[in-house]
Amino acid sequence: MFDVDEDTFEALVVEALDRVPEALKSRLENIALFIEDNPPAAEPHLLGLYDGIPLTERGEYSGVLPDRITIFRKPILAICNDESDVIREVGITVVHEIAHFFGIDDKRLDELGYA
Repeated sequence: MFDVDEDTFEALVVEALDRVPEALKSRLENIALFIEDNPPAAEPHLLGLYDGIPLTERGEYSGVLPDRITIFRKPILAICNDESDVIREVGITVVHEIAHFFGIDDKRLDELGYA
């Protein structure tokens, strides 16, 4: 486990989001990004979570609360040995959850190396 304080971790998440191509970032609408220390107790090893209605499933979509992407700090740090591991895992997790926003499922993400 490699420890990173909350401010540094937040900066790494922002940097990972900044690396997402503009063509994709510009399509992120009605979505909020959160960072929490721990995932739900039922899924202690979860690194990130997308909660919302993917673009591929939206029909009449107005007046709804924002979709949420949550990145979980402690489980990511638990699988990392150094700062480069943290940077890599944060980047993979951010892209993984954004992909769910676009309707890409876990099977396809695994095929693409973002599991």
